[in-house]
Amino acid sequence: MLDDINELRTFVSIVRAGSLSAAGREIGLALSVVSKRLASLERRTGARLLARSTRRLAMTEEGQTLYERAQRILVEVEEAEEALTHGRVEPQGLLHVSATMALGRVHVSPVCRDLVRVHPKLSIDLVLTDRLVNMIDEGLDVVVRIGAPKDSGLVLRKLADNCRILVGAPDYLGRRGMPMLPSDLEDHDCLHYRGAGTMWRLTGPGGDTVEVQGTSRLRCDSGEVAHDWALAGCGLIMKSRVDVEPDLRAGRLVHVLPEWRSEPAPVCVLFPSGRLLPTRVRVFVDAMADRLRGI
Repeated sequence: MLDDINELRTFVSIVRAGSLSAAGREIGLALSVVSKRLASLERRTGARLLARSTRRLAMTEEGQTLYERAQRILVEVEEAEEALTHGRVEPQGLLHVSATMALGRVHVSPVCRDLVRVHPKLSIDLVLTDRLVNMIDEGLDVVVRIGAPKDSGLVLRKLADNCRILVGAPDYLGRRGMPMLPSDLEDHDCLHYRGAGTMWRLTGPGGDTVEVQGTSRLRCDSGEVAHDWALAGCGLIMKSRVDVEPDLRAGRLVHVLPEWRSEPAPVCVLFPSGRLLPTRVRVFVDAMADRLRGI
């Protein structure tokens, strides 16, 4: 049983500082006290938490598990103390966020930037990847993605309605003309990338659905590269509206066949269920909702 929360605080400080002596300097304790607290914690848990050598310090598997949980425990304790003392909880601690590449660059990154400016006790680690992530195994607090997942073990909150739309640069459309019907896409250069596929499935105003596969001279495994090609006037692209919204507003891209679009693919945030949601997660989710409210 853990009787002293200061042992947890000291353990977390050791991991973050990289050594017992550095942790002692940061928290103002003698090396002997830091060492004694770590030894006591290992004795209470019945596990070796840190592998120590003359050159480096590394967490054991048990230490990694305790470290991840201890961070959450300490943040919740600090939030409770602050709420009792000041009547207001300030988000703090490290927030692990994952998002898809395009959505992360356009919308999630600015939210993270603004939050750390406003909240000095908050740190954010943002991971951008288009692969499906495992929140629990990868130690993530929140994931922002397009499309509702099938994993029922996660809590989902929809931030904004969204779908994929067709867009192209003004100079490309000036050269090749504006498509008036989905069948016209067969005579256009279409930019394909992994995730959107080479066959575009479009739904019209009456609910009619068509599939179109236009000529593709440029293909890529990155939606960001395909987006850059579209901006450069290389062809048409089918992309999530939230990803291209800034370019549409600035006139860098033009909405093509505006009455035709993909099936709905809402922007969602996911977080684990079964535990109290830390303030830092709630603040982030609310900030993302504010960011996407007008789209």
